[in-house]
Amino acid sequence: MYKICDEQPQDVAAIEILLDVCFGPERFKKTAYKIRENLNPDQALSFVAKDDESLLASIRYWPVTLGGTTEALLLGPIVVTPDQQGKGIGVELIRYSMQKAKAAGHKIVVLVGDRDYYARFGFVSAFDAGLSLPGPVDPDRFLVAELAENALQGVSGVVAGKGASNGEAGSATFSPPCQA
Repeated sequence: MYKICDEQPQDVAAIEILLDVCFGPERFKKTAYKIRENLNPDQALSFVAKDDESLLASIRYWPVTLGGTTEALLLGPIVVTPDQQGKGIGVELIRYSMQKAKAAGHKIVVLVGDRDYYARFGFVSAFDAGLSLPGPVDPDRFLVAELAENALQGVSGVVAGKGASNGEAGSATFSPPCQA
């Protein structure tokens, strides 16, 4: 059994190790990683799944703009330990975090991922919605979902990071850990 908890500072090292195991160092060359450079994830929307002994999964969202004016979130990465993949942890993290994002007033989420997997959460082609990325991406993997009805109406343009940090460690704030 596992619990979904708010990400804590002590989780960061384990998350990075898990990202290395699942995605390797090539991930830093991807456009989504370039957008996230010098940004802090939205700590209110950074969650982990843990069992009694270890971190099983992680999900983060990042503040971005669409077309330079419309605020949105960039989902990712979501990562699940290899031995726990296919057991629904990722699905539950996405559903839980998207509900939290909607409750917090966010209206649009973009991501780069498998269209068939993310369609169940309401994601559709971001290119078809008039959006683009500032670097290379497989068009079938660039997706967007509305958390509010008609949130994409009149929205177009390039996805860009919003509010880049000064790069100093410890600039993010963390919420209390989950309770058993």
